[in-house]
Amino acid sequence: MHRPTRRLVLAATLGLAALPARAEAPWPNQPIRLIVPFSAGVSDTIARLVGTEMSKSLGQPIVVENKAGAGGNIGSDACARATPDGTTFCLGTISSHAINPAITPRMPYDVARDFAPITQLASQPNAIAVANDLPAKSIPELVAFLKRKPGELAFGTSGVGTSVHLAGALFMQMTGTRIEHVPYRGSGQVTTALMTGELPMAFDNLSSVLPFAREGKFRILGVTSLQRSPAAPEIPTVAESVPGFESLSWHGFFAPAKVPPAIIARLHDEAVAALQNPAVAQRFRELGITPVGNTPEEFRAFVAGETARWGEVARRANISLD
Repeated sequence: MHRPTRRLVLAATLGLAALPARAEAPWPNQPIRLIVPFSAGVSDTIARLVGTEMSKSLGQPIVVENKAGAGGNIGSDACARATPDGTTFCLGTISSHAINPAITPRMPYDVARDFAPITQLASQPNAIAVANDLPAKSIPELVAFLKRKPGELAFGTSGVGTSVHLAGALFMQMTGTRIEHVPYRGSGQVTTALMTGELPMAFDNLSSVLPFAREGKFRILGVTSLQRSPAAPEIPTVAESVPGFESLSWHGFFAPAKVPPAIIARLHDEAVAALQNPAVAQRFRELGITPVGNTPEEFRAFVAGETARWGEVARRANISLD
């Protein structure tokens, strides 16, 4: 036989109904952790810009934690394993949530199973940049030049299995060209190699190469979006010469899979509101980034499509981190 609790005894003594249990404080009631699975760079900038605005409306600080390594897998895995109470969410990219599952044999997480998509924050085109002494002055001239010298030229990227590496693979597949891939440790090394003439061409994020191209350090022959970039409308798209060619880097917010839907909805609404903030929009424009802000369902479908698409490109190019 259970003995009555002190609360019930007190209620009976006072002739009151049973007292209710203390209600949980409404979410959010403590600081929120935002994991960025990369070190300083464009991804970190996007997360901090949007997170800072979100914290103002949520009434709690959003603390950014950079947890880099394994192409985004370490930080993303930490997010997937976090307690699903709304106190942790993370930034994900085309690398961590679409490409890595296709090229990493032993993935620590399953994107479809272990994450709740919140919203796609942004997309930005990559670019094909060439050294100033390369004779080709346009994408058609570049393709013709590469076909005359199959396998003789190299293109640099910020690493094996990155979105720009796969952009280069897709370019070869769609143009019937062959170019050697030279991975560097980051975009800074790639741009330096282009400026010194060590590297004849490169695939990189538009935001990384545009400032140097405008200084005349090297040339950009094309951007990899289907439409010209508002940040550089004078530069043609690759698709104008290679129909259908598209390669976009993207960023979005994800939460652990079992975070309550109401919290996902609130995070989505606050992230979209932050993207619409004029100061955030202006900074995005300066970086050549386009804000998105789709629904969780739209973002889930987008990620599934990207995973299938880039998985096929990786398989055809035999790209693997094994």
